[in-house]
Amino acid sequence: MSLINLRPWQSEAVRQALTWLLETRPDRHFLINAAPGAGKTICASVIARHLLEANEIERVIVIAPRTQVVSQWADEFKTVTGRPMTKVTGAHGSIEAYGTDLCATWSAVQGLQDAFQQVCRASRTLVICDEHHHAAVKAAWGDKADSAFADARFVLVLTGTPIRSDGKKPVWLAYDSKGAIRHPEAGTYTLSYGKAVDLGYCRPITFHRHEGRFSVALPDGDAVAVSGTNAPRLSPALKRIKGLERAVDFYRLACTPKYLPDGTPDLTSYQASMLTWGIEKLNALRESIPNAGGLVIAPSIEVAEYMAALLEKLEQTPGSGRPSQAKPVLVHSNMRHAETLIDTFRDDDRRWLVSVAMVSEGVDIKRLRVLVYLPHAKTEVAFRQAMGRVVRNLREDDGSRAYVVMPVHKIFERFARRVEQEMSPAARKEAPRPALKICRVCAAPNPRSAPACIVCDAEFPPPPQLFKTCGGCGALNTSTAQGCQACGQSFQSPFGVTLEEALRVGAIIRGMDLDEDEVREGEKRGPQIRAGVLASGDQLLIKQIQGLPDEAWGRLLKILMLK
Repeated sequence: MSLINLRPWQSEAVRQALTWLLETRPDRHFLINAAPGAGKTICASVIARHLLEANEIERVIVIAPRTQVVSQWADEFKTVTGRPMTKVTGAHGSIEAYGTDLCATWSAVQGLQDAFQQVCRASRTLVICDEHHHAAVKAAWGDKADSAFADARFVLVLTGTPIRSDGKKPVWLAYDSKGAIRHPEAGTYTLSYGKAVDLGYCRPITFHRHEGRFSVALPDGDAVAVSGTNAPRLSPALKRIKGLERAVDFYRLACTPKYLPDGTPDLTSYQASMLTWGIEKLNALRESIPNAGGLVIAPSIEVAEYMAALLEKLEQTPGSGRPSQAKPVLVHSNMRHAETLIDTFRDDDRRWLVSVAMVSEGVDIKRLRVLVYLPHAKTEVAFRQAMGRVVRNLREDDGSRAYVVMPVHKIFERFARRVEQEMSPAARKEAPRPALKICRVCAAPNPRSAPACIVCDAEFPPPPQLFKTCGGCGALNTSTAQGCQACGQSFQSPFGVTLEEALRVGAIIRGMDLDEDEVREGEKRGPQIRAGVLASGDQLLIKQIQGLPDEAWGRLLKILMLK
């Protein structure tokens, strides 16, 4: 068990929690509502240690959102308490055989409800509920959690995003008519993101609203202009084109991969322009924070793979940086050992991590500084959770900011304004460029003009510079150039997308909003499944599939956990 040097807010939260749970005892629940990255895991572990030392509890059960976070909990809990914590990520086996203290995923609770209930009845148990918004009343996980832990001696609720965007209310806490938590003040400790920034626990954040102009080419030779700030104008005749109104939505176009004829990603696409901005910001940050990293959150596996390929191409262009680090780390739910890849990225020097949703909640990688945000879920909970990945401090004196690159979108802008309003006026101002650069060999600070480290003589590479190729003459230009320096051609032309490409981003079929990967899977396997059902002669099954389009089979397969 290590001696933990708590931050002032953590010490105050521990004191308040122990007073509420052990002295006044009006309720067995205590709520910690603190900004992502402020240190809720350590704080909760210290509370658990005090309760164990006071013989108020015999065991601790932590419920976390995903496998990666379960591992982090086990490591930090042992550091604080000296007690090993067994990781439970599958709904099988006997919990009693696992050991004293457990950390399970929310999904595991659903299958082990009775086992957890027996543990809480047999032992004085503290339940720590991490990312509490997952436990919604009348939702599967909420119902199971409420039953599984009904007999827990104490419940410590942790959240950084306490209100669910779907309006459902999580279990155990009271809410007012507007959806705000109404837990007693004495039983709640709150640390807002703005306060965490002012205290130096989290970094201030800058949002880059990335505009783009698209030109969607129609089969008859006409084109529809689309931008993030202006809705497309469609004539009555165009509105009659099936699927066109949905296809020319700006955000859908921002999520549409664009490939060259040879099948490689197009470096002149909208996504490439987003990534270019992120690369340049990361290059500048790595002068003072040599291991700073970037995170890309994509809306689907297909787009994640496309963004990873784009990053690799962009960072391998002449003068763009270190080729050895150009290949980003790609993780998604269909990959084996994805958690291992995330763990490796946390501790190495790779520049970019590309994910769909695996790194958007709870995962702690302190060196992340830049987020390129192109998600599927457009909720405030998801937005703030993703933002939390890049606001964590690597050290409290590094003076850096967090940066988010996101498409121009009224929903994202509304969320960003709320976050900015939480910060003090001083925190909203862009920080000046650091006066020193850090040697990546010996970590010594150096003047920005130094060609080599003044301590170890390691040479500083020249600042990387991204280039783009002129489509007219083929000349290389800096990525920020407004026009070609050789032939004068403007680079302000819209991003060209064909109607076929625009229509490929998923589908709406009989009220189902399908992702592109579901559509493709359904198109691939639907005819085979349909033929098999018909060949079976089972009239009940045949009746059920009548009229079901092939595209919908991808969603059905996902529901049945066959894919």
